[in-house]
Amino acid sequence: MAARRYTEHEEALEIKSLRRIIAAYINYQDAAEKDVKRYERSFKKLSPAHKELLFHLGLKYQRLRWCISMNTSFIMNMLEAFEPPFDMSQCVDGDCHDCAEHMHGHSHADTINNSELLVQHCCPEEGANTRETENKKDEEVHMVGCSQPAACNLGISQGEDKSCNDGKDASAAANCQDTDCFASSTDENVTPGHRRAPSLPLDVPPVDVDKVRCIIRNIVRDWAQEGQIERDECYKPILEELNHLFPDRSRPPSCLVPGAGLGRLALEISSLGFVSQGNEFSYYMMICSSFILNHTQEANEWTIYPWIHNNCNSLSDKDQLRAVSFPDIHPSSAGITEGFSMCAGDFVEVYNEESQESAWDAVVTCFFLDTAHNIVEYIEIISKILKDGGIWVNMGPLLYHFADAYGPDDDMSIELSLEDVKRVAYHYGFVMEMEKMIDTTYTANMVSMMQNRYRAAFWTMRKDASRSKAKKRQ
Repeated sequence: MAARRYTEHEEALEIKSLRRIIAAYINYQDAAEKDVKRYERSFKKLSPAHKELLFHLGLKYQRLRWCISMNTSFIMNMLEAFEPPFDMSQCVDGDCHDCAEHMHGHSHADTINNSELLVQHCCPEEGANTRETENKKDEEVHMVGCSQPAACNLGISQGEDKSCNDGKDASAAANCQDTDCFASSTDENVTPGHRRAPSLPLDVPPVDVDKVRCIIRNIVRDWAQEGQIERDECYKPILEELNHLFPDRSRPPSCLVPGAGLGRLALEISSLGFVSQGNEFSYYMMICSSFILNHTQEANEWTIYPWIHNNCNSLSDKDQLRAVSFPDIHPSSAGITEGFSMCAGDFVEVYNEESQESAWDAVVTCFFLDTAHNIVEYIEIISKILKDGGIWVNMGPLLYHFADAYGPDDDMSIELSLEDVKRVAYHYGFVMEMEKMIDTTYTANMVSMMQNRYRAAFWTMRKDASRSKAKKRQ
């Protein structure tokens, strides 16, 4: 696809957005260290007798620092592999921090446009290795940009990125996660042999810190063996439905996956024999998925410690500090279909274009519909881009991400019941072929004492263009 052309103002907004996200990743270690120091201050307030009883906590805090350094090593490898689509050294509104220098040690002139990245079949989650792929496969996957003028305007700094915490702000996350985290610059307690993040002279708000931690948990969901339970609950029914509905894939049908996150579902659909494209709005997600799909060398290449930031509801310290290796598969060994791609951008802006009309045989939405400001617009576009007779497979709850978005911007949030959602779908020409409810979790710690479960709506609808045209005539 053609590279996105930005106006000077748009490029400035994108640079500010990306700079903020890179700063959040880079400040992960400082924010986590601040948490550990807070735990230590609380421990020091104990009486001598209580300290003696809990003497092991001192060792736990040192172990936490080691786990944090391992997570940081992954993050820094991931950032080193990331090629910003803009010159990050330029000044924007007086802000002249060169994030690219912190990430790469070279200027933007040495980088390639991320919209033209070649995605090899290698896939670690979160951070990955910057080594060159030794053995390229014959089939290639492309991380594509956007062909339409508005397609890649991520604009994350212009509003809350609610891809984490079930769409709620960090302050509303009822999971006892610590949010008293501000960027600091300390060189204490750095584990030898592991890479430390450089400090950027930027304040990183707690909500941005929590988004980075959310990405680490999403790696488990999409790319670790531990996440297989959730993938079996959410992805497996979708894959079985597609396999049933498209028995002849000698000529690969096309399938779009909006809200693709870290890309596992889109990759699994490609492996079934579909020309699959994932679409994702969040730069937090795209930086990580790009690294996984482009730079992983082998299965279980990376190890992270995803549960260390939550002291609540742990059965044991061992459970909280357990390691998770990823990716559980090497993408190049997944048998993907030629044409697999990931497209960055807002779903409405990218796909509400004339060129996308009747372009897709199937659309799969998994934990996506409730990310809309206006769910009616989402459904209208899904109908528009499907071919006549095309299939829409949906899985997910209706935890509307902007329902609690109180603030001066007063974001639109249209919050419909499931009954109303289906009625809107019928209006736009869909016919229900199958529906049921499925119990599942989302980025859950499977050994935690607290489990948040959803009764997710799972359905298959087929587009009947004659019904849609009849509605238009009325």
